[in-house]
Amino acid sequence: MVTAKVWVLKKHFEGFPKTSDFDLKKIELPNLKDGGDVSGILLKLITVSRGCLCYRVYSRQDMKEGDIMIGTQVARVVESKNPAFTVGAFVVADGGWRTHFISDGKNLHLLPSNWPESLPRSLALGTVGMPGLTAYFGLLEVCKMKPGETVLVNAAAGAVGSVVGQLAKIGGCKVVGCAGSDDKVAYLKKIGFDEAFNYKTIKSLDEALRKASPDGYDCFFDNVGGEFNSIAINHMKKYGRIAICGAISQYNDSVPQKGPYMQVPMIFKELRMEGFIVSRWNNRREEGVKTLLKWVMEGKVKYHEQVTEGFENMPMAFIGMLKGENLGKAVVKV
Repeated sequence: MVTAKVWVLKKHFEGFPKTSDFDLKKIELPNLKDGGDVSGILLKLITVSRGCLCYRVYSRQDMKEGDIMIGTQVARVVESKNPAFTVGAFVVADGGWRTHFISDGKNLHLLPSNWPESLPRSLALGTVGMPGLTAYFGLLEVCKMKPGETVLVNAAAGAVGSVVGQLAKIGGCKVVGCAGSDDKVAYLKKIGFDEAFNYKTIKSLDEALRKASPDGYDCFFDNVGGEFNSIAINHMKKYGRIAICGAISQYNDSVPQKGPYMQVPMIFKELRMEGFIVSRWNNRREEGVKTLLKWVMEGKVKYHEQVTEGFENMPMAFIGMLKGENLGKAVVKV
């Protein structure tokens, strides 16, 4: 019998999450059996995502107090009754914040067989995982970017935004990004962004967007929402496309934000704005992972991970991510 450590949601977040909202517990897992309800695969956590920003919203929508915190992890098969998952194999799983768990294999994704030893497997949670796939399908299917266009992305140094910019460059676009520190802006320029600025130090977002691209923007990949969106929409070119991926500016609000309203520029510029969740393209997941892994191996897409050591540090790592402390994908290694 295996004892697993798990982080549970002790109390629903009120405003910004606190460490007291989480509780660390131990649970006993049953032994695997052939057939019945307790058959399948025993997995051990290797790396877990600190959570994507959307988990801040899903925590109240999909969880009850006392539930194990949701999250995606890379895990190793340590025991198996399932021939499709051999002992020693590595998988991506929505196992939540726990060190061990049992699965029937239905929602496990084996890491690609050509995954090189030189690449950290944690990239399957970031650049070659859900954030990378979000960038990939958001640009191709929602923004429908074309060579020669100008792409704007905010929260550009994060797990999604940093990939958006690099994929747009591969697609032959000019890319403008913003982030919340000078170090992050320097990183964006290092990985190929044409223009980048620190939104915390500029005097006017309106002026910064105009200066970065006087002719406006064809595509806007929005991870922030709120005031940024309402200002940026006025800089879109006619027939521009806006992909709404996230709304970090609003996740921790206890009172919903109001206006301003965007119908006038939407009408007269004939813009298209579409929200999306990457699971829409689950049937094309293999395509996206294969393409992203190839570009990473070729050096066309670069990555950076913000690594926290120790399962006991999950809550602090999660809170740090929500504060924007991470550069690239934030993960916890066990």
